Amino acid sequence: MTLNPIVLLLGLLISATAAAQSPPPGMVWIPGGEFAMGARDPGGIDNNRIGMHATTDSRPIHRVRITGFWIEPTEVTNSAFTRFIDQTNYVTVAERQLAAKDFPDPDPALLQPGSSVFAPPGQPVPLNNSLQWWRWVIGANWRQPEGPGSSIRGREQHPVVHVAFEDAQAFCAWRGGRLPTEAEWEYAARGGLEDKRYPWGDELRPEGRIMTNSFQGHFPDHNSAEDGYISTAPVAQFPANGYGLHDVAGNIWEWVSDWYRPDYYATLMRSGTVAVDPQGPADSFDPNEPGLSKKVHRGGSFLCTHEYCSRYQVGTRGKGEISTGTNHLGIRCAQSGLSAHSTQR
Repeated sequence: MTLNPIVLLLGLLISATAAAQSPPPGMVWIPGGEFAMGARDPGGIDNNRIGMHATTDSRPIHRVRITGFWIEPTEVTNSAFTRFIDQTNYVTVAERQLAAKDFPDPDPALLQPGSSVFAPPGQPVPLNNSLQWWRWVIGANWRQPEGPGSSIRGREQHPVVHVAFEDAQAFCAWRGGRLPTEAEWEYAARGGLEDKRYPWGDELRPEGRIMTNSFQGHFPDHNSAEDGYISTAPVAQFPANGYGLHDVAGNIWEWVSDWYRPDYYATLMRSGTVAVDPQGPADSFDPNEPGLSKKVHRGGSFLCTHEYCSRYQVGTRGKGEISTGTNHLGIRCAQSGLSAHSTQR
């Protein structure tokens, strides 16, 4: 029996409409469409002063078509992650003992579980070495974001941090979904706006209004906390974008599913066609650290500032080694439209 193509098309449209009207709990529908992916050349900005180097890997701007999908309107909270841990007894990467075989001549003390924590220096420092404001803290993990003595009590609605890539994958699978692709993430973060620098437009602070949790003051030694927060903020404290998503600029970086390569956008551009639901390159390569496998980060964090790192701009990219978490890196889950009615927790 041959199906009438008009009947088939109507059926697909009805299914898509039904999916959009019956959202999985806690997710919002992002309608499919086409957009220009990537970051503008900052033009006239001193790249060495504000750390815009990553913008070069966010070009050339290229056309991408996205199929409709579901995504969480906020970053995953400590409260949600606690439920995941309680139900699965999952142990995050930052809570696991490191294997001596993976490190040449390791210091036994550094094999203890831990993670990287932002530690502002007590005075201004040159911005050419980020190790001046990051330190490895034994015992730092999602339960103890700043290390032993800290906790998430009172921060239940803050985003979970110190999650490695496999932790993010495990949570999203339990949630009934997956990590978004980089293209899906940017398309959703733009909120329906085309060719804008931020999720809300071209001005960082339109009419003086603070739109995101970022770093004010003098980076990295003094955060004036003009936005009300020294580190993470509870989710959804700042205005949503046009699709109802909060904190797609600032607060914390978010894992996406794509491997990182600085030349991936150029590869897509050379195809001469619109990229349809790109899944990222087949492998990872970072010329700055060629031996490490990295995935893409998106969205910037509470450490972004015009003085050093402006990657809270919606088209720019971050990157991170897959087994590494920090206290400004977390999760936002997505779900394909075809599985929109699966069971959710």
